Amino acid sequence: MTAWSAEGDDLLLRVRLTPGSAREEIGGCWTDEKGARWLSARVRAVPEKGRANAALAALLADRLDWPKGAISLESGDTNRLKRLRIAGGGKEDALARLSAIIEERVEAA
Repeated sequence: MTAWSAEGDDLLLRVRLTPGSAREEIGGCWTDEKGARWLSARVRAVPEKGRANAALAALLADRLDWPKGAISLESGDTNRLKRLRIAGGGKEDALARLSAIIEERVEAA
């Protein structure tokens, strides 16, 4: 099981976020009790008024070289476990590129 899946033209990404970290990074994988894999991410922003969620979208946009406006939070607004939708990321050419980048990040830690 991977931390992402295609849904139509979009890519759904599962992320376990740690806000208030000393540094911003994406890397490694976390597996929940049901065996689902989540990409690990850390942001400096605190979890107040959506700041950590916005920082996560900005970090993903930067690391994936994808428009920030195309990344939206599907679920997990106040939870560590987030599901994000990357608009256009499920198209065949984009999916291959993004999944390679994400897999590299998963294997990084």
